[in-house]
Amino acid sequence: MSFTESFSDFYNHVKASLADGTFAKLTMAKTIGNTDLMNIYVRPIVEEGILKMELKYKFQQEEIIEIHTIDNARDTLVSYINNPFLSAILFTTQFDLTYKLNKKRAVSITEKANTFGNANEILLDYLASK
Repeated sequence: MSFTESFSDFYNHVKASLADGTFAKLTMAKTIGNTDLMNIYVRPIVEEGILKMELKYKFQQEEIIEIHTIDNARDTLVSYINNPFLSAILFTTQFDLTYKLNKKRAVSITEKANTFGNANEILLDYLASK
């Protein structure tokens, strides 16, 4: 299974957590070597009444923010898997889901107990208004 396919499976959990109001945050981390781009933090935002994703790129010297549709965010994030990130972590109020590549670039997706007790407030406000 390619990185694109396996990450799409992982991202389906992101979309489900957005739909059911359990999404807390998504973080891409664990870079290969010393890279300028250190993390990507993803959170929902509402723009013109439409739920979208804010991608905050954390570089060593600056931060850059991009706004994407939910599906375009997946396309953007998958391009960073294996270059430079080896992991992505979805935090929900029900569980934490970790997408990880090992040294041989084999994919594993593991579920752990939830870290966050509350979902993203912007998401909850958006869902309540629907």
